Amino acid sequence: MKVLKFGGTSVGSPERMRKLMDIINPNERQIIVLSAVSGTTNNLVEISEAYKVDKNKATSLIDNLKSKYIVFIQDLFPKQEYYAKGNEVIETHFETIYSFGNESSFTPAHERAILAQGELISTNLFTIYLEQIGINAVLLPALEFMKIDEDAEPIVPFINEKLTPMLEANPDVNLFITQGFICRNPYGEIDNLKRGGSDYTASLIGAGITSEEVQIWTDIDGMHNNDPRIVKNTRPIARLSFEEAAELAYFGAKILHPQSVLPAQKYRIPVRLKNTMEPSAPGTLIDAQRSEGEIKAVAAKDGITAVKIQSSRMLMAYGFLRRVFEVFERYKTPIDVITTSEVAVSVTIDKTDNLKEIVAELADFGSVEVDKDLTIICIVGDFVASKTGYAAKVINSLKEVPMRMISYGGSNNNISIIVDSSFKNSALQDLHEGLFN
Repeated sequence: MKVLKFGGTSVGSPERMRKLMDIINPNERQIIVLSAVSGTTNNLVEISEAYKVDKNKATSLIDNLKSKYIVFIQDLFPKQEYYAKGNEVIETHFETIYSFGNESSFTPAHERAILAQGELISTNLFTIYLEQIGINAVLLPALEFMKIDEDAEPIVPFINEKLTPMLEANPDVNLFITQGFICRNPYGEIDNLKRGGSDYTASLIGAGITSEEVQIWTDIDGMHNNDPRIVKNTRPIARLSFEEAAELAYFGAKILHPQSVLPAQKYRIPVRLKNTMEPSAPGTLIDAQRSEGEIKAVAAKDGITAVKIQSSRMLMAYGFLRRVFEVFERYKTPIDVITTSEVAVSVTIDKTDNLKEIVAELADFGSVEVDKDLTIICIVGDFVASKTGYAAKVINSLKEVPMRMISYGGSNNNISIIVDSSFKNSALQDLHEGLFN
């Protein structure tokens, strides 16, 4: 069985939704993971924000979004019988969204419940559409098998335990439709896997049922070797190892959710990135195969803050780094890049909610400097330790770009350069010229 995930643009209009059947083979057993219709999640975020300050504004925003869906189903369901079913879906889910106006206060749990409505609507509408064109399909409610633990980590054995019986109960059905992004938390509340979480859902389902392959369908023909919005003449990468793809996803390649590679890597499930606009294009295959000694791609991650702790006490001080890292751990703030010297340690973070408190605690160890508006430029490949020249090639390409930090050797797949964000575009262009031309 394959798992196919389609993003918001792939279901962004009735025409796009209909064209999915040019890709989906109803004669093959597949689980189809859908995002919300493009723009819907942003609209639901806006509605949630309005609920916090002005219920009348929230109601107006809901009215506008509902009217768009009425037009949507009028196009998707020309047959009155199926239009009635589609309209019932719209009425049911928008009634849920409207109902939060009756609450005395608007909580984060309410917001998460609202955000879930986008995927619930798109999957229900697509299932009805399949029925309209005579294709037998079963809707699998993700809220019944997708669960996260206290640390917001998905529970793969739970997916297997709950999802497998659903599939076995329908041996004659080939197509199963389910929601990306949404899940339940340990308290049974509706929750989610954060933005881009539909990729993660597909990968987790693939791991949970040990699928043949996971396909991520977007509007880009695979992962490119640089950012095509900034750099000209980029090209899709035919093949990446799990390790390379994980680095690229984490450090800025927007085509793939940062965590989506990990379940596939752990359970050795190949992931293929494909383009809904060009289904025949080969895209990018992500699997366990490595290609040693090759630089594959460059990615960039914005919104980075560097924190430097300098103290003469660090020299030969047992446990100094541990105490520094414990500060970030207490505030649940992940560290991206680390560099050290004899008397200082610099780290980068992208989560700054508790930066003030972190800096206050780090001040006990010495002087603290904070640099904001930085970008991590990540060069990814399979860098064989016994071979030379990788770092030199990277640094020579960036001879005109001031570098704030450099990290090399943490893995065989990543060289990271931290620059001021104002130099991001020139850094990406220079690296492209120096590494791939």
